Order: sequence, then C-alpha cells, then structure tokens
Amino acid sequence: HPDFLHVLVDGLVELYAHSAGRDTTMRIVEPVTSFILAAVITDQPYLMSARTIAPSRILLVPAALVREVVKDDCALMQATMRELAQAYRDMVRALTDMKLRQSAERLGNLILQQERRQGGSGKVQLKAEKRLLASLLGMTPENLSRAFGVLGGHGIAVSGAQVTITDRAALEAFSRPDPVRDDLA
Repeated sequence: HPDFLHVLVDGLVELYAHSAGRDTTMRIVEPVTSFILAAVITDQPYLMSARTIAPSRILLVPAALVREVVKDDCALMQATMRELAQAYRDMVRALTDMKLRQSAERLGNLILQQERRQGGSGKVQLKAEKRLLASLLGMTPENLSRAFGVLGGHGIAVSGAQVTITDRAALEAFSRPDPVRDDLA
C-alpha cells in the first residue's frame, strides 16, 4: 500500500512492472508529474515499481493526507480527476499501439509525440537509454535498432540520442499518428 504520492520535480523516472523474473517499462515520467496516483487515491497496492534513470528530485506527499484533502478541496479533486483521466487515455493509447501498430510505427509515433513535447523544432533528444525505449514500446533492443533503420527510409535521421525529422510528411504517412490529440499528451 502506498505511503506517499510521488511528484517528480526534476529528473527522469521509469515506471516498470515485474513478473516471472522479467521487467517491462510501463512509462517514463518527466517533470513535473505525479506518479502512481491511482494507488494513492484507492489505497490499493502498487501495480508498478519506480526507479530513477537520471539524477532526480522527488517530492513525497503522505498518501493519507492526499486522500483526506481531496475529500474537502474541490479544485484538488478536479485536478486529480484530470490527471487520472489523462493517465487512462495514455494507457488506452499505449495498449492500442501495441495491438494495432508494428514496432516501427510505434517508434515513429513516439518520435512525433516527443518532437511535439520538445517544442516542434524537428529535433528530438531521446532522454532514456534505447533499451528502455525498446521496453516501453514492447520490443527487444535489436528490434528497436531495426525499427530505427526502417524509419530512416521514412523521414528520420539518428545520431546517438539525437533524432532529426527530415521528412515529416513521410514519417506521418508511415506512422499514422492518432488523429485525436490531447494537448496534455
């Protein structure tokens, strides 16, 4: 059961699940975001674990206090509902991608999403190691390398952790981004 709500102030956190001796990355959290909010609100056991993947500062808010204040503060309740709703939408999108897109298409969509989040300049700085990206996208590191190769023919160039979109139209045509965009996504 959660003792605290975690709020990432600085750094990078990997949320992962573990079963039968294997781990998989569920989400990579960037500042400023709370994580594992659903467990805090419902006072149920965590379904994921967390680990920092870059030097990080995390604010810990007592879980019981969060539950108590949410009952009395309408604005906090609304913000909590928005965050939980956005997390649900993100989970549905991730599951839909896993079921309906090939690995290179999932990678292309991640690149387009990150490019939007990083200011829309046509450049993406990958913030996590490629093995974590592979796990996040439900593929092996070798498959991720092949997916980057495929995307090289569809409008991207890669140099280390820097990805440049060289032909947005080609990348979008190949990756088929979700036509329904959330401003928070």
